[in-house]
Amino acid sequence: MSLRALIVDDEPVARRGILRLVKQEADIEVVGECGDGAAAIAAIGALAPDLVFLDVQMPEVDGFAVIEAVGG
Repeated sequence: MSLRALIVDDEPVARRGILRLVKQEADIEVVGECGDGAAAIAAIGALAPDLVFLDVQMPEVDGFAVIEAVGG
């Protein structure tokens, strides 16, 4: 069984780096990527990932606001 993961970071270079590392793990499937907190909230609701790689320092809706919004 693989974990379904979502990558959230406002910096594309950081998202690519996380994706590159996660792809090395056979039991993690990346189901999506988001570049901002609002998109992350929507993606978490729609995709129901098991794991979220979440940047806490993002403009407007930061990682802590994402956690609060999704009830984490």
